[in-house]
Amino acid sequence: MDIQHYMNQLGQRARAASRAMARADTATKNQALSLIAAAIRREAPALRAANELDLAAARAHGMEAAMLDRLTLSDQAIATMALGLEQIVSLADPIGEISNMKYRPSGIQVGQMRVPLGVIGIIYEARPNVTVDAAGLCIKSGNATILRGGSEAIHCNQALAQLVRAGLQGAGLPAEAVQVVETTDRAAVGALITMPHYVDVIVPRGGKGLIERLMREATVPMIKHLDGICHVYIDDQADLQKALEIAFNAKCHRYGTCNTMETLLVAQAVAAQVLPALADRYAGQQVELRCDPAAAQILAGYPQLVQASEADWSTEYLAPILAVKVVADMDEAIEHINAYSSKHTEAIVTENYSRALRFLREVDSASVMVNASTRFADGFEYGLGAEIGISNDKLHARGPVGLEGLTSLKYVVFGHGEVRE
Repeated sequence: MDIQHYMNQLGQRARAASRAMARADTATKNQALSLIAAAIRREAPALRAANELDLAAARAHGMEAAMLDRLTLSDQAIATMALGLEQIVSLADPIGEISNMKYRPSGIQVGQMRVPLGVIGIIYEARPNVTVDAAGLCIKSGNATILRGGSEAIHCNQALAQLVRAGLQGAGLPAEAVQVVETTDRAAVGALITMPHYVDVIVPRGGKGLIERLMREATVPMIKHLDGICHVYIDDQADLQKALEIAFNAKCHRYGTCNTMETLLVAQAVAAQVLPALADRYAGQQVELRCDPAAAQILAGYPQLVQASEADWSTEYLAPILAVKVVADMDEAIEHINAYSSKHTEAIVTENYSRALRFLREVDSASVMVNASTRFADGFEYGLGAEIGISNDKLHARGPVGLEGLTSLKYVVFGHGEVRE
């Protein structure tokens, strides 16, 4: 296969489809989403069978546990994909919305209209649910998309692509509005990220190696995050029961996700109360604790205790490993977070309202939480229906990227025959 020629064909078809998608009305887009959701539920056995082919190949190649977890398409995951599409249907369509209208002294009215970005290239590894999440958000926001999933999910992604195409055609929309790259050749990625004449933005969802490569090579703008080094700070005015539940859930709910806590910070005044109780719960999950000297002294005797190194404060483990540090107060916690965080998600546990607001203001991350697990940093949990990714950049979108993040604004002007003097 001539990869460049193949990718150019996908790009040409996507660009043509994007014009039809930009014209599509809300009812038509919603119909396509509903048809796809119904097909996913109906074809659940076939999707699980395709996923089993991918899982068998992944195990044979020695894929690590965190990636196997991402690759697995359980009954719940299939139901969640369909539910996500139905939630997108229920969301307001942002396209065509006009805002900020103002009269100017000349007599003209100036405002802004929300419009699609155009063609979105999405590159992802392992997670087949991204195929549906991305397709749903792009359809509702009036965009066309080219999806390049990882080779490890090729069977499942192709099965899902067939359902998406059928749903688009059933609603009278072009099937080429959502195209899944059929080759596993890595050269397809290189082509996709260097086609600015066909692709308007790239959204990478994958490991650090993939995103670092794209940052070096891409000529198309990206919406991305590199790491998920997330923190929970337990303040000395925290409700300790809340603190235990939040710190346990943030680490142990799932290890292989970007919103999992990787560093726990505990105020010195409550460390002796909090850390042993938490350690008892972590021990049940065989979590390795990489502790600073103060935390290590409190937790002496913990079976999986390791002295933390400097590198631990800036490591995304994606595993049952947690860095633990005792800090003097919130000032030191904020200083540590802003120094080591990947600007993804941070949380404070406190009953002090003033401190909570200060933490929200001063922590420079895409999602900042009070008395809640970092695991909530997710488009579905935020009510976006699904997410196309999470951005820890400050331009163009930040945090979970849903419908609005896949649009742009253009100025519109209404006149009555005015001419400029």
